[in-house]
Amino acid sequence: MAEDPSRDVAGADGGTALVLDSLQRRMRALFSLYEDAVATMDLEQVNHFEREGVLPIAFSLFHIVNMIDASFLLMTGTAPVWDESWEARVRPAIADHGKHRTVDEMVHQRIGDYDGFQAYMRTVFARVEAWLDDLDPAELDRLVIPRPFPDQIASTYSARVAGPEGITLLDAAECWIYQHGLRHMGEIELARGLVGLGGMTS
Repeated sequence: MAEDPSRDVAGADGGTALVLDSLQRRMRALFSLYEDAVATMDLEQVNHFEREGVLPIAFSLFHIVNMIDASFLLMTGTAPVWDESWEARVRPAIADHGKHRTVDEMVHQRIGDYDGFQAYMRTVFARVEAWLDDLDPAELDRLVIPRPFPDQIASTYSARVAGPEGITLLDAAECWIYQHGLRHMGEIELARGLVGLGGMTS
């Protein structure tokens, strides 16, 4: 008996919707870890300098939020929310996510206003969640960066994940936000131990 083509399409759509639902739930869970982390640390702990070569929690926090904010331009065409007014409010020692800087430079990162940073973080996270809530599942297959990749992309984890055509929107969301966020949460959990705090999950 011949397969009904409409059933194939429905199945594919259902699978894509399932992937989006999973991504939405995992992103909310990730962001809740960051909320819990900042709520259980004070500014002295966040800015604690352990020793040369060990990045402070301030770096991991500002880096991941600012990178998520910046990645929105490639993913959605929407400009980052970070601007001079946010810089004046957060007052980071280095107003740069530091992706292309050295560890020796970024060990000097500090957050000036912790409340201001948390407001920025929540603004960025809320925008991601709202975008995912309204996203058409079919958009996940959209090509964001085609091959061949520019040098700055070719050395990234997302380039290793990418398929034959390049980095899709799903690849970007998974790599640039979710997996990147988990990586830096691991750094934060380790650094929390250096200031006498526990990890975020068992």
